[in-house]
Amino acid sequence: MWELLNDIILYYIISYYIILYNIVLPADVLTRVSEYVPEIVEFVKKILDNGYGYESNGSVYFDTAKFDASSGHSYAKLVPEAVGDQKALQEGEGDLSISADRLSEKHSQNDFALWKASKPGEPSWESPWGKGRPGWHIECSAMAGSILGESMDIHGGGFDLRFPHHDNELAQSEAYFENNHWVRYFLHTGHLTIAGCKMSKSLKNFITIKDALAKHTARQLRLAFLMHSWKDTLDYSNNTMESAIQYEKFMSEFFLNVKDILRTPTDITGQFEKWEAEEIELNKSFYEKKEAVHEALCDNIDTRSALEEMRALVSQSNAYVAARKSAKLLPNRMLLQSIAHYLTDMFKTFGAIEGTEPIGFPVGNNGQSADLESTVMPYLNVLSDFREGVRKIAREQKVTEVLQLCDVVRDDILPELGVRLEDHEEGKEISKGQTKKLRKLYEAQEKLYNEYLQTNQNGS
Repeated sequence: MWELLNDIILYYIISYYIILYNIVLPADVLTRVSEYVPEIVEFVKKILDNGYGYESNGSVYFDTAKFDASSGHSYAKLVPEAVGDQKALQEGEGDLSISADRLSEKHSQNDFALWKASKPGEPSWESPWGKGRPGWHIECSAMAGSILGESMDIHGGGFDLRFPHHDNELAQSEAYFENNHWVRYFLHTGHLTIAGCKMSKSLKNFITIKDALAKHTARQLRLAFLMHSWKDTLDYSNNTMESAIQYEKFMSEFFLNVKDILRTPTDITGQFEKWEAEEIELNKSFYEKKEAVHEALCDNIDTRSALEEMRALVSQSNAYVAARKSAKLLPNRMLLQSIAHYLTDMFKTFGAIEGTEPIGFPVGNNGQSADLESTVMPYLNVLSDFREGVRKIAREQKVTEVLQLCDVVRDDILPELGVRLEDHEEGKEISKGQTKKLRKLYEAQEKLYNEYLQTNQNGS
């Protein structure tokens, strides 16, 4: 039976981590409660030895009153007003705490199980108090304590876990380590809702990560989360995801345009143009936006404001590029490159870009960092010359369909490869030999077409 159970457990663990691999970095340490039962038993024993617990009918309970009355300790630090709240205890503890037979075993209704005696047929492990299983909260404290020791900087979890779970974790861990700072900061995340309702199988509005990834990329999901405060409720909806998709497109367009500007041929001196008032103003704004992003992240990790500052920086950069092109002047390559590098680094920090791509979002499947632009660049240059030759002939012969087809290559096909190809005002120059060959090809096609029309007319 245990072998079958382990196979089932392993199947779901592997399935779970395959999905997680697509959206988050791998964990440094993975723990399973069933592997930490000896550590949990020792954890409970020390709490008893320190005087903060008691045995009752084969179970062990935490003495909240004694802990709260002891010097240097305080119970329910996170939500003190919830102490004695029967509804909160019912939601958090269930029958482990507030059923009639459980209440008779405890000194106070606020006390919670560290170790629970098992009934016949229930999972159980040997302990000094008889066969039983860990309480709900103790497993987290024992596993985290065995890895991180007597203190940790940041503890995450949902907003609804503040009481009783996290408050009880704090109490039993500080009772074990005899300190008052087991966790320095808690990050309690907001709920994820669907159309304003909490996800629930009974409401049939439950969406798995796998389902979400079938509709959107991991980057789009991450951007949707980053565009909202981590501590507020996030409503998963078409509008929410559309906002993330548009943000991604907006940033991607900027990266593609900068790459196109950097590909424009120039000698080494052309990379260091004198800064005029426009460049000085954009650079000033660049530093102001970097400072604003830093301040937003220092203010309770405000990613929403940080992304808005980054959006504003791109808008200003786009306006600068448009003004320079309108004046028939080249934008400053080095300044735009610095801005693009900064934005790319920030997206890497946020987990929205993986790999070593110097600028912009990598092209490829999730988790890949293949630089397709570098791969296709030799062919892109040839295609660019060919495309300009076709466009030149088409303009002269007024063949609009050919021009439209060239635009499809530029606007639809190449951006999918992570490449922006811009038309310059005069077009690209091509050799006389290339022009001659293209003209002959066009004239031959035109001759065949005219002969086809003439044949049809004679036949009718």
